[in-house]
Amino acid sequence: MRIRAERDDLADVLARAARAVGNRSPLPILQGLLCEVSGDELRVTGTDTEITIRTTLKVEVLEEGKTVIPAKLAADAVKRLPSGAVAITAADSEVEITGNGPRFRLREMNVEDFPTLPVGEGGEGFSIDSKVFIKALSQVGVAASTDEARPTLTGVLFEKTDDGLRLVATDSYRLAVCDLPGVDGPATALVPYRALRELGRSIADDIMQVVITDRDATFTSERGSLTVRIIEATFPNYRQLLPDSYPSRLVVDRVSLVDAVSRASLVAEDHIPIRFHLRSGGAELSVTRQEVGEETEQIAGDYSGEEMTIAFNTRYLTDGVQAITTDKVVLDTSDPLKPGLMHGEGEENFRYLLMPVRL
Repeated sequence: MRIRAERDDLADVLARAARAVGNRSPLPILQGLLCEVSGDELRVTGTDTEITIRTTLKVEVLEEGKTVIPAKLAADAVKRLPSGAVAITAADSEVEITGNGPRFRLREMNVEDFPTLPVGEGGEGFSIDSKVFIKALSQVGVAASTDEARPTLTGVLFEKTDDGLRLVATDSYRLAVCDLPGVDGPATALVPYRALRELGRSIADDIMQVVITDRDATFTSERGSLTVRIIEATFPNYRQLLPDSYPSRLVVDRVSLVDAVSRASLVAEDHIPIRFHLRSGGAELSVTRQEVGEETEQIAGDYSGEEMTIAFNTRYLTDGVQAITTDKVVLDTSDPLKPGLMHGEGEENFRYLLMPVRL
């Protein structure tokens, strides 16, 4: 195998494929990138067997073939070469990377040891605007758990609705729901959020094709594809947590709320809740930490309902407020001991349900 390509283009495809490579895989071959050359194209594949990223690049092909190269070392080596053309040659169990003077010689890994990977054929598919999709995933993803001991809660639920596709995530303390009208999604699939987080960095382009089978979900664009094994588990019944209406509502300026929560968090840190005293004219935010002190401020807004005080975990509250993109934030409540619902004013396709902290 022998190719020539521009350094920046080559560094890009290697780095994006390498994002799927695990840092501590028990199989040495999974520390490598499979590079396949045919026609006028280089195809690069990285995987940890759970997540697979494939990238492609038009190159000058001097000799077809394939090889497996150390992922991180090869990607970093190409990136640090001088700008201009870079050549990669694989022969005699060695991979040579050269560009305008410097030369790396890396030990070639055994191609035959590289695993056979799914390609996402069959199943249910749909197309979606990448920017819309990535935004929706980032909004709900803040509620996905990072606790691998509870794998069901580490995923994002893809659910078909009468209007389109719904994305749902929860870690049992908060719940995020985002509706994408007009998207003809799959009936149900639970996709690991750690893989979905990579889409914006590695695959996202103008339009993304999504194909979901009983085993895998594959996301494809002009930049390549990402395939991930779906979570085979039953997602919690989240619908029973979403009341049809709330008797109390606070509407405040988003920027003002973000700033106020940011100031309060200086005192609160993660384990001290922020209190909202809801009353006519807006809300009073306060936080008290015995060994440090307190912070209190008023936020002007429109409030309708009975006067009450409700408290929320600082980090969870911050995540929810920052996920909303409209100028105004709405906080719907019913009782200090029942969940509050946050969303943007006039934009209820994204909803963030947050459990209160008992005072």
